[in-house]
Amino acid sequence: IICPLGCHITVKAAKGENNFVVTGNKCERGHGYAIKECTKPERVVTTTMIGENDEIIPVKTNQAIPKELIFDAINIMKDTSVRLPLDVGSIIIKNILGTGADVVSTKKIYQRR
Repeated sequence: IICPLGCHITVKAAKGENNFVVTGNKCERGHGYAIKECTKPERVVTTTMIGENDEIIPVKTNQAIPKELIFDAINIMKDTSVRLPLDVGSIIIKNILGTGADVVSTKKIYQRR
């Protein structure tokens, strides 16, 4: 997910809370990813929203959010009508669910006439 090496990582719980032994990673990023994936997994959410004239608007969060909040975030997106026009990167929902992530447009959308 975070690098092109595609290491086969193994994570084993060690004695103590949140203590893990990571093997198979070829760099420190892989080690950090493995720990985070076991303790606090996050994902960037990519989906679509509906514009004010029923346009389909491709969107994503501009950073990863906790995995357990994905469906709550999608429900908020589903219930939000998007005002047009939009540029790529236009913020549609700021700080969704208090995560610090904004929902942004991934496509320029013109207002229909």
